[in-house]
Amino acid sequence: MSKGCFLSVVVPMYNEEEVIETTYRRLSDVLESLGETYEIIFVNDGSRDRTADIVHGICASDSRVKLVDFSRNFGHQIAVTAGMDYSSGRTVVLIDADLQDPPEIIKDMVERWREGYDVVYGKRIARKGETWFKKTTAAMFYRLLRSMTSVNIPVDTGDFRLMDRKVCDALCEMRERSRFIRGMVSWAGFRQASVEYVREERFAGETKYPLRKMIKLSLDAITSFSTKPLKFAGILGFLLSAAGFIYLLIVLYQRLFTETTQKGWTSLIIISLFFHGITLSLLGVLGEYIGRTYEESKRRPLYLVSEKVNFESGAVADRAEETRAKSDPKPVLTAGK
Repeated sequence: MSKGCFLSVVVPMYNEEEVIETTYRRLSDVLESLGETYEIIFVNDGSRDRTADIVHGICASDSRVKLVDFSRNFGHQIAVTAGMDYSSGRTVVLIDADLQDPPEIIKDMVERWREGYDVVYGKRIARKGETWFKKTTAAMFYRLLRSMTSVNIPVDTGDFRLMDRKVCDALCEMRERSRFIRGMVSWAGFRQASVEYVREERFAGETKYPLRKMIKLSLDAITSFSTKPLKFAGILGFLLSAAGFIYLLIVLYQRLFTETTQKGWTSLIIISLFFHGITLSLLGVLGEYIGRTYEESKRRPLYLVSEKVNFESGAVADRAEETRAKSDPKPVLTAGK
């Protein structure tokens, strides 16, 4: 562990060979200007390019840069969690490697932290280089999530934030599998403030959050912080059952007391498809919650580390493994320096 380390910067990476050296330079310039001790923890989330090799070279020339190398791809939110597990600073900053969130904002975050805030998150006032579809769906998602949960999750924010050590430790105690870090931070509470900034275009490479992953993150967020979909499913099921019962009475009345008869199967097929479609949709909602319960019940570790670089043995690495051992049934085997 780096004794007296003031600031830990956690940088999750997946196939970022085109940008990682620039990210390191810009982060270093900002952190040096603070005049405080720091560490940069790069977490390689199973990259298939030269990302890990490049960071190895950076680690060799700068002992303040550290690498946590996963055995495979475990996902962005898990990579962020690993970085927090291995961090040692009094404050911890989460930032992506793509430079869409400018590292220079860290100085403003530190100033707000010194004012007494425990969490300082970046709030996007504009998003450059993103499509109308991406902006619209993101805005809809944040507002939908806010309406569905009692946890006040700020809109137009990502994982880019600074946290006090006590907040980071609180998050490290939460070992749930379907993780939504920004929601977990809001759930934890503490004094929080925002710093506004303009989100830049990606410096290089391609986005690591295509529509498929965005949908998964949205489902993780909703199912982790709200049970309203289950309540909605129950209410809708009751209303449909009531409507079906009323229609049954109408059909019986027509059959017994009128000469009206139902000719053909059109109405029957329409009603059948409608009710079956709703039923399958409700089963899908239930399945999402049951699937997440099943994942939690297996008690597997959140991630496996194949290598650690520039970590002092017996210090923060042991602390990280001790944190995981509180909830994971078996210790995680690691190798490296």
